[in-house]
Amino acid sequence: MSEVLLEKVGKVFPNGFRAVSDVNVEVNDKEFVVLVGPSGCGKTTTLRMIAGLEEITDGTIKIGGRVVNDVEPKDRDIAMVFQNYALYPHMSVYENMAFGLKLRKTPKAEIKKRVDEAARILGIEQLLDRKPKQLSGGQRQRVAVGRAIVRNPKVFLFDEPLSNLDAKLRVQMRAELKRLHQNLEATIVYVTHDQVEAMTMADKIVIMKDGVIQQIGDPYTVYFEPRNIFVAGFIGTPAMNFINGRLKRRDGKIWFAKEGFEVAVPDKLSKALEKYKDEDVLLGIRPEDMYDKMFAKDVKDEFTVTGECEVVEPLGSETLIHARIGDDEVVAKVDPKTRAEAGSKMDLVLDMTMAHVFDKQTEENVLFGKHSLEEFKA
Repeated sequence: MSEVLLEKVGKVFPNGFRAVSDVNVEVNDKEFVVLVGPSGCGKTTTLRMIAGLEEITDGTIKIGGRVVNDVEPKDRDIAMVFQNYALYPHMSVYENMAFGLKLRKTPKAEIKKRVDEAARILGIEQLLDRKPKQLSGGQRQRVAVGRAIVRNPKVFLFDEPLSNLDAKLRVQMRAELKRLHQNLEATIVYVTHDQVEAMTMADKIVIMKDGVIQQIGDPYTVYFEPRNIFVAGFIGTPAMNFINGRLKRRDGKIWFAKEGFEVAVPDKLSKALEKYKDEDVLLGIRPEDMYDKMFAKDVKDEFTVTGECEVVEPLGSETLIHARIGDDEVVAKVDPKTRAEAGSKMDLVLDMTMAHVFDKQTEENVLFGKHSLEEFKA
């Protein structure tokens, strides 16, 4: 079994800076887990502690059921792929991939077998005689992954391996790494600051901020059920909109209100919001849950707001509208046939069944756990 278990793991550097606090993560056998968050959130430090490149200050790390707190990196049976690939420039692709096995005095026949198999999986058989300087960025990335594959480790660790690639190649390599994981049935811990990489590749996402885990869950859960404002704003492109307002009860309903408009809260969510009546809150609504009223059917006025369109971004399959509602700026992802123009007023329909409400003091999602994930998946 190749599971990884972090129990109350923390890291304090000699200067007193606490980089990671009370991290509890379970990476199951054959699972693809992504640590994601902004720069400085502690994700790479956590990965380096798993690898043994950083000593842990608190807690326990287990790999394959064995406590590895004091085990040297070379003895942890892990393979790491770095951001800069770390290829030896004077060696051929074959020699780079075989280097680790040679150090372990693996028989030459076994080395050739493993390198040839890894090259076949990655589609780089024709590159084995080349030097790194003769390779493109994507090819170098494949070689770095191949060097890890030949080790046949218990766990693969990836530290932002796609960050040096251009946008088109990153999309291609995301799919290739996901396919590679499926073929190898490997346990992978992957670090990135790119939430799109996390959403498209992970079985489980660990979202970090300031060295503390904010939420752990599969892509559906962290997207549709964000635990707090940070997770809601970090996951999703464009980011979730946040609108300041107050909850009120009128005509037997809960309403979200601010100067200039009111929108009704669906009955199925009202009970959870009752105790926030007459309090200031943040309404969270994703761009794809806001519609141009001209293209919405059977719309009730109680779910419609008027905004001032400031910027229109046509993307072909959809159009992004940057609008202002009162003193709040929002982005709506609407039908590409919209007639909205910068400087004009437009009516936007809010799908309040998909809305979230956040406590302004704690920044927690008041409706956490109130939405049906199965409904979203359907």
